[in-house]
Amino acid sequence: MSQTEHDRLLIIDFGSQVTQLIARRLRELNVYCEIHPFQNVTTAFLDDFKPKAVILSGGPASVLDDASPRPPEKVFDLGVPVLGICYGQQVMMHMLGGKVERGHGTAEFGRAYVTPSDERIDLLSGWFLDQREQVWMSHGDHVSAIAPGFQVYGTSPNAPFAITADLDRRFYAVQFHPEVHHTPNGKTLYENFVRDAGFKGDWTMGAYREEAVRSIREQIGDKKVICALSGGVDSSVAAALLHEAVGDQLTCVFVDHGLLRLNEAEEVVGMFRDHMNLQVIHAQEQDLFLGELEGQSDPETKRKIIGKLFIDVFQKYADQIEGAEFLAQGTLYPDVIESVSFSGGPSVTIKSHHNVGGLPEKMGLKLVEPLRELFKDEVRALGHELGLPASFIGRHPFPGPGLAIRCPGEITREKLDILRRADAVYIDQIRKHGLYDEIWQAFVAILPVRTVGVMGDGRTYDYACALRAVTSVDGMTADYYPFSHEFLGETATRIINEVPGINRVTYDITSKPPGTIEWE
Repeated sequence: MSQTEHDRLLIIDFGSQVTQLIARRLRELNVYCEIHPFQNVTTAFLDDFKPKAVILSGGPASVLDDASPRPPEKVFDLGVPVLGICYGQQVMMHMLGGKVERGHGTAEFGRAYVTPSDERIDLLSGWFLDQREQVWMSHGDHVSAIAPGFQVYGTSPNAPFAITADLDRRFYAVQFHPEVHHTPNGKTLYENFVRDAGFKGDWTMGAYREEAVRSIREQIGDKKVICALSGGVDSSVAAALLHEAVGDQLTCVFVDHGLLRLNEAEEVVGMFRDHMNLQVIHAQEQDLFLGELEGQSDPETKRKIIGKLFIDVFQKYADQIEGAEFLAQGTLYPDVIESVSFSGGPSVTIKSHHNVGGLPEKMGLKLVEPLRELFKDEVRALGHELGLPASFIGRHPFPGPGLAIRCPGEITREKLDILRRADAVYIDQIRKHGLYDEIWQAFVAILPVRTVGVMGDGRTYDYACALRAVTSVDGMTADYYPFSHEFLGETATRIINEVPGINRVTYDITSKPPGTIEWE
């Protein structure tokens, strides 16, 4: 929908691990952009896409290797601003008549400092206020001779051509990565680039809401659509947006698999059915899921059982909705990007989506993906636009398999009940101390061990649990949250006193990597 409504910036991806950050920085500037792997960007693609500007990403390849990635020559004949970043700078120089060499002591990895030339340009407005800028370098090859028409506007100890530009053609190239937070002033550079390209900054969630509603109505017409509602941010925003667009043509299916947090089903169904007047089927299938999981302790087996049962259950309730022709799912833009690797082959599976895997083909429904152009932070902003409560919009991520992967070893109803109560106390503590919004995700895991304890004058032999809390930007990497000892002591005391079945509390201080956020 937005592709035809907004000026578009094209990001050509050469395989950098931080290409998504480029797009996020531009979206923060209210600029609509799309990432496309280099091999998909043909002359015909450029004719159709009509970018107002182009960014060439970094990447792990060397322009000196045979068959190394290249953009089409036409990129440089479009008459629009082009910005090359790291490998993007090197491929630009290589293709336009400059020279790139390997090593020779000029590799740079990590923090570096760039100093300006005597001449200042608009791209660097707001830079070099302190005579040098901290940047993040990650390159082995280096530019040894710039292409005709380019001038040098910034250097670092190991990159004499750290910032170059051909002002007549509005071509810019930097050896560092402005998109990472280790380049503190990088956002300013991007802002200057898109201003030079003439972007109006009209990519807002208010405008997106109007366009999405119009597009959904055109796609669905007078047919019916079903939506798997988990209560997470993505499905909640998708459901609210669909309801605004088609009203009673939407039916949401909330599958209660018995692995939810304390009072979660009542809160989700209550909000959407009672307060937002959505049609919601509350599929109470706890016995089915817990029965199939009985005796299972292998984490992958548990995930597969839950995934298969979810599909079967959703199919059962979808069959009860007469005339349903569309399936809505909360696919986000990172999911779209990750579905194709930059080399064109299957991408590495970063995460599985339990509630959509296999559904479209099995059910024969047409897909509606109203959030597929958005990043997570944009989804939250759209949720605010739609009037969803802040308590839902700001919720921590919750995995599809639910408490099953926070219960290592065999799952029992007793352990799940203990885990729910401990988790509720922990989250209550975090909220009371005003820490909830500082933390990306927090939860309790019940451990598959019992330990000896003393309560009052008696001996106990109960479960141990682990508290987990991490900070993160996107969940790909994470650091443990540095609670005070006072907070941890107070929380442990509350859990042991208020939750029968637990007599020992630990805190998980593992970062990701090497660990994962969840325990299974």
